Amino acid sequence: MDTEGHTAGQDDSGAEPVRRFAVVREEATIAVSRGGRGRPLVLCPGLFSTQADLAGLAGALRAHFDVLTFDLRGHGRSSGAQRYRFASFLADLEAVMSELGRGSFPSAPVMAGHSMGADLVLHYAAAHPGAAAGLVLLDGANPLPEPFLSGIEPAELRAMAEGMQAALAEVRGTERQVLLDVDDFVELNVEIDRLRVRLPDRLRGLELPVHVIASTAMAGRGDDDQTRWRNANWRAGFERLGAELPQAEVTWLDADHGLVVTHADRIAEMILEAFGPDARAGA
Repeated sequence: MDTEGHTAGQDDSGAEPVRRFAVVREEATIAVSRGGRGRPLVLCPGLFSTQADLAGLAGALRAHFDVLTFDLRGHGRSSGAQRYRFASFLADLEAVMSELGRGSFPSAPVMAGHSMGADLVLHYAAAHPGAAAGLVLLDGANPLPEPFLSGIEPAELRAMAEGMQAALAEVRGTERQVLLDVDDFVELNVEIDRLRVRLPDRLRGLELPVHVIASTAMAGRGDDDQTRWRNANWRAGFERLGAELPQAEVTWLDADHGLVVTHADRIAEMILEAFGPDARAGA
């Protein structure tokens, strides 16, 4: 691995100078950004989010944290790759932490992730004890009692993926692009669903502080039976996490799955309250 292409700039908020560079791997080139001051914090995007989508949250956090964030393969400014599976994305996080975490941070960072990014930071922390000072799970890494996709026929799931890809076509070529195809979306969602049902095995023995910030309307605000069931299943999953991890704190926001965009300032405040300088003794 290697780093290259160091540049200085501003994030979208214009608040803190941000250095942009790359971690070069055999499979993909991962675009990384770092800026801010204070305690180190790694912010991991999810399956449908990029650094550009998280710019508001990252910008708000940089006033109090040294924030490192990046684009997963096939996302944003990172290159495409042949494989898009959970293990591949986890390898991207591993590469960033290996290349930039070793000797780069004065202490173990807080690790935050949105959606699938939450699953990535949790799996990373479980596999590397002591590598993270705490976790912030932003509407992800939910140990679901039942798969989120229960009751969805393969044809319906594929149609949902096609709709998502059609929407993403509008941002192709921008810092918000996601290059995965329909098959990638379908297979990844099924894979993540299965991983989340088995998450309690990963949670056991996890001793670091965990703060969950969850949406009340992850599946949307529809009043149909399926939407209500999905939102109830989502809530039950985080209640399950709280039972598995006594040190975990779960906070609910009246929001949908896009809470990292719509509630960026509030989420930054909550992370500061949980892991900022005044909370360091407890974290």
